[in-house]
Amino acid sequence: MEQLQTIWQHFSHLFFPHTCAGCGTDNLALQSPLCIHCLDQLPLTNFHLHAGNPAEKHFWGRLPVQAVSAFCHFTTGSLIQHLLHQLKYKGHKEAGYFLGSLMGHALRASVRFNTIEALVPLPLYAARERKRGYNQSQVLCTGIADVLQLPVLQGVVARLSATETQTRKSRMERWKNMEGKFELINPAAITGKHILLVDDVITTGATLEACGHELLKAGNIQLSIAALAYTV
Repeated sequence: MEQLQTIWQHFSHLFFPHTCAGCGTDNLALQSPLCIHCLDQLPLTNFHLHAGNPAEKHFWGRLPVQAVSAFCHFTTGSLIQHLLHQLKYKGHKEAGYFLGSLMGHALRASVRFNTIEALVPLPLYAARERKRGYNQSQVLCTGIADVLQLPVLQGVVARLSATETQTRKSRMERWKNMEGKFELINPAAITGKHILLVDDVITTGATLEACGHELLKAGNIQLSIAALAYTV
């Protein structure tokens, strides 16, 4: 039976090639969207193991958080930039779920995140999500949640409008650009819980900061943050 399965896998591969989302090779396990070489090339931060890491310090004095982690470092032209592009613009949800599961395993290995009770994906503006077909933060969230065996809470907070790029704005301009962009919809779903807010990349941090402040309006919650990449 195993031999027949192997023959079928090789035969089906001729017509439905399974290639690495990172480098495009077809030399990879059928259940993985990344080959061993690309997995080895992921620029891991290990932020989940260290309090006061650079991503966490980024929110000090701005947002009261319990812990912050980002799975990989982000640099222009890097593998992680390519994977984020595949996830956000090429419909490669399989890669996003897989990366989310890797994030989940990392978080599970850290005592700093062991009191998380539920996950909240950073929402996209509804029109943008309809155009893309999904929310990339939701895809990552699902991968993390399946490893941690925790619920993903949707519809807790809404994004009220699209926003301009934050890259060339000052800190004050970034905050003003995000002011009033989120609305807490279902505070009862998170009150009394330790919530993990999930996004794809921490850049200026203003978006996560604005969403985090809106979540804190629920009262009696603890807030932590996890992102796939850190670029600040």
